[in-house]
Amino acid sequence: MYLTTAIKQELFKKHGAGKKATDSGSPESQIALFTHRINHLTGHLKENKKDFATQQGLMKLVGKRKKLLNYLQNTDISRYRAVLADLDLRK
Repeated sequence: MYLTTAIKQELFKKHGAGKKATDSGSPESQIALFTHRINHLTGHLKENKKDFATQQGLMKLVGKRKKLLNYLQNTDISRYRAVLADLDLRK
C-alpha cells in the first residue's frame, strides 16, 4: 500500500500545525495528505489513461483540497502562505 500509517504520521509531523505525528485534523495536515494522494493518483493516471473512476476520484480530491485552501486563506493568510511554500503549490 502506498499510504501506510508511518507515511501518514511523517506527513502530519512535517506539515501539521502542531508538528505532532497525531495532528490529523489541522487544515495543513489534511492539505498535505490530499497532496500526497493527488501526486500518487496523477502518476497512476499517466500509466492508465482510460481509468475514469480514478480520474473522478482525483477530481474530488482536488476539490476538497481547494476548499481547505480557501478556508485557510480566509482564516489565516500567513498559515496559508506557509502551506503553499512548504508543499510547492501554486494558486
